[in-house]
Amino acid sequence: MDIFSTFQEKITAYMAAWGKSEGLSLEIALPRMVVEPPRDPSHGDMALNAAMIFSKIAGQKPRDLAGIFVAELNQWDEISRAEIAGPGFINLHLSPAFWQAQVKEILKAGVAYGKMTPQAPQKAPQKINVEYVSVNPTGPMHVGHSRVAIVGDVLANLLEMGGHTVTREFYVNDAGAQVDHLADSVYARYREALGHTATDLGEYPADYLIPTGKALAAEKGTSLENLDREVWLPIVRPFAVAAMMDLIREDLALLGIYHDVFTSELALLNAGKVDQAIAELSDQGLAYKGSLPPPRGQENTDWKPVERLLFKSTAFGDEMDRALTKEEGRWTYFAGDIAYHWDKLKRGHVRLLNVWGADHGGHVPKLDRAVQAVTGEPGRMQVLLCSMVKFLKDGHPVTMSKRTGNFISVKDVVDEVGPDVMRFIMMTRRNDAPLDFDFEAVTAQSKDNPVFYVQYAHARACSVLKHGAAAFPDVDFSAAGLATADLSLLTTPEDLALIKILSHWPRQVSQAIEALEPHRLAYALQDVAGGFHSLWNQGKDNHSLRFIDEDNQAKTVARLSLVFAMTLVLHSGLNVFGVRPLRTL
Repeated sequence: MDIFSTFQEKITAYMAAWGKSEGLSLEIALPRMVVEPPRDPSHGDMALNAAMIFSKIAGQKPRDLAGIFVAELNQWDEISRAEIAGPGFINLHLSPAFWQAQVKEILKAGVAYGKMTPQAPQKAPQKINVEYVSVNPTGPMHVGHSRVAIVGDVLANLLEMGGHTVTREFYVNDAGAQVDHLADSVYARYREALGHTATDLGEYPADYLIPTGKALAAEKGTSLENLDREVWLPIVRPFAVAAMMDLIREDLALLGIYHDVFTSELALLNAGKVDQAIAELSDQGLAYKGSLPPPRGQENTDWKPVERLLFKSTAFGDEMDRALTKEEGRWTYFAGDIAYHWDKLKRGHVRLLNVWGADHGGHVPKLDRAVQAVTGEPGRMQVLLCSMVKFLKDGHPVTMSKRTGNFISVKDVVDEVGPDVMRFIMMTRRNDAPLDFDFEAVTAQSKDNPVFYVQYAHARACSVLKHGAAAFPDVDFSAAGLATADLSLLTTPEDLALIKILSHWPRQVSQAIEALEPHRLAYALQDVAGGFHSLWNQGKDNHSLRFIDEDNQAKTVARLSLVFAMTLVLHSGLNVFGVRPLRTL
C-alpha cells in the first residue's frame, strides 16, 4: 500500500465533496493537488498544497482556506496534527497508531510489499518489450557490456513489480559485414585445427575462437578445407554466430540474466519483414525514392546524386531525410532497425524500451522518428543510454585480462567479486552517469560498501530473529504470527522512524517505475539498512531500545515484528536487483 496514494485518494474525495458543497468546480484543479513528503522531515509526515491550488477558485487567501481544511483534517483518526505552514501549505503529522498499523501491512504483503496492480486507465498494466545487451555476436561479452545487461535486467524486474507484462529481448546483429569477418577468423582457426599454419587470423585473432575452430573441424572434418570462400562462408557463418551466442548466453548466465526472446536480424531480413515495414511507410508517403544532399562542410567536386529509397524524417522534425537503401540497393542498418521495432509492435507490445551503450546515442533521434512514423504517435519507444564503467585496482584503471589477453571479460569480474556485488554496484548510479568500479571498495566489508551494507543489515536482522525465537520458543515468529503482535508497543521515536522509512518503499518503487530509474531503489535500500543499523547501535547503549528483552515477551515480539518487516522490504528490493540475501529466514 502506497500511503501517499491512499491519502491522495482520500483527500481528493474530501476536496471534491467540499467544492461541490461550496458550489465550486474543482475538476480541472484537483489533479494538481498533491500529497507528498515535506522537504524537511521535521515539518511533518506529509505536505499538502490544496489551499494553494484552490484559493483562486474559492476567492480566498491561501492561509484562510488552509484553516478550513486543517480544521477538517484534524478530525481524522489517522492524523495527530494538521497545521498551516508558510503561505498556505498544510503539513500533516500522522498518528502513531497509523504507523504501527503499517508494520502489519508489510507482514501481510511479504516480499511482494511495494508490488503494484495499476488500476487507473493512465496507469493500466502494459505489455512492454525491454531490449538489452544485443552485443554483436563476434565473441564473449567484455565487461563493458555488463552495465547495459544489468540495467536492462533490473529495469525489467522493476516493471514487473509495477504489474506490467515484460518481454526480455536480445537482438542478434547477424546480418552485417562484421559477421562475415568473424566467419573468416573462425575458418582460419578451423584450418589451424586441421594442422595448417595460421598466417592470417583476420579481424578476430583472439584465442577464444580456437575452440570454435576445433568444434567446426570435429563436425565437418576436412570437407571445407579446400573450398572457395563463397562456398564455405554460408556454412561457417551460422556456425560461428551460434557458437558466439552460446558464449554470450554463458556470460549472461553468470550474471543471472536470461532473455525470453532472441531475435535474429538476418531472420527478419530473410522473412521479408524489412520489405513489409518499409512498404507500410511507403503507403503513408513516408518512404520515397530520392537522393541525399552532399555532405556538409566538405569539398565534394566528385559527388553525384544517387537515387535511393529515403525515409521522410523531415516530416518529424529532422533536418534531413534518411537513407533506407545503400547505393547498391541493399537495405541500410537503419531500415533493418525500423523493421525490428515494427515487428516488436506487431507482436503486441505497447511500449518499447531499449537499453543501449552511450555510443549509440546518435542513433536514437533517427529511430525515434521512425517508430513515431510506424505507430502514428510519439513516445512508444524510449531508450536508456548507459555510460562507461571504469574498473580500478589499487587506484589504477584495469584494461587487460590474463585470461583473454585483450579485454576484461564478464567471467573475470564475476569470478573475483561475485554476481551479486556486480549487479548491485552497477545500479548505484544513474544509467547515464559514469561509474567507477573499484575492486577493493566493492568487496570491502564496511558501511562504505553499499551492497555489503544492505546485505549485512538483512543478515543481522535474520540473526536477531533467530535469537528471538530461541528466547521465546513458544512464539510464532512467522510473518503471519508476528502480524498478531501488539504493535501499539512500538512507541519510541526510533521505532517510528524505521517504520516511516519502510512505509515509503511502495512510493519509491512507483517513482522509480515512472522515471525508469531503478537505481533510485539502491539509495532507498541503503536508507532502510541505515535505519536498522542505527536502531541496532542505539540498542547497544540503551537497554530499552534492544530488540530482545527476555523479561518482556510482548515488547520483544512487537519489536521483532518490526525487524521482520524490515527484512521483507530489503528482500523485496534485492529481488528487483536480482541479488540474493546473505541469509534467509
